[in-house]
Amino acid sequence: MNPADSPLCASKLDVVLLTQEAYEAPTDASPWVRQVVREDTFLLDACRAVGLRAERVAWSNPRFDWRTTRSACFRSTWDYFHRFGEFSAWLDRAAVATRLINDAATVRWNLDKRYLLDLARAGVPIVPTEVLERGSRLELTRRLDTARAAVGAGAVATALIIKPAVSGAARETWRVDAANVTALTPHLERLLAAESLLVQPFRHEIAESGELSLIVIAGRFSHAVRKLPKSGDFRVQDDHGGTVATHAATTAQIAFAERAVAAAPRPPLYARVDFIESATGPELMELELIEPELFFRFRPEAAIELARAIAAVLDR
Repeated sequence: MNPADSPLCASKLDVVLLTQEAYEAPTDASPWVRQVVREDTFLLDACRAVGLRAERVAWSNPRFDWRTTRSACFRSTWDYFHRFGEFSAWLDRAAVATRLINDAATVRWNLDKRYLLDLARAGVPIVPTEVLERGSRLELTRRLDTARAAVGAGAVATALIIKPAVSGAARETWRVDAANVTALTPHLERLLAAESLLVQPFRHEIAESGELSLIVIAGRFSHAVRKLPKSGDFRVQDDHGGTVATHAATTAQIAFAERAVAAAPRPPLYARVDFIESATGPELMELELIEPELFFRFRPEAAIELARAIAAVLDR
């Protein structure tokens, strides 16, 4: 019996791979959902191959007793930002009942994209980021004018990226420029009244050469992919039409990724480092420590590496 179907397991699991309700026992057979389950299954099979008793369970499953697993590893919990209050309360309860991977303190730090400012203070180059606190003034036209002035007379295509401080999967992520600022301002003002936002300059490298994602497991580089948006878009996620391909990371890119991971307040067991190559070098877009897609399909051996790293944590 799947432990999610019982209030208490008869024998304790070693690790639960955390997913969301829609993916726990999916009835949707769309290519996207099949891919999510396939990626989780790489790690599920790897955990079992290294001798761990493992299952997939939704973090919000009300029938599962978290005391019945030695650990829980975040994988496809991609509804947490839609159910943030519920998720935050569950995180408190689960952290007492079992070992979380990555740990609760790391997850809480990484939930809010203000962490980028912490990394910048630690010397990691990031895409310049300003935080607009909930209820503050948006002033998008002024911000666009300031951005144009900063880059000089050739800045006719200057644009800003506006997105929530707590979000994922490009939720409420907007590219704002002179052509759409008037139309978008009312919506973004309503959004800012409800939650804090980040303002960043739009980097044209996203549309031209995409975003690099380097996966780091137990502090060491594993593999890399390049994510490209579809024509006319800036969102690289494949559920927004983006494409993903394997990437041969350079020595400098690997060093940048491992440095970014090492700058986190606590060492994560796994991470995905998303960045662009700008004219001045790498700029961090995101340090994903909660539920990053790890692209096992491009290097299945990485699933075994993570499974062994989980086993090593449990052996300590």
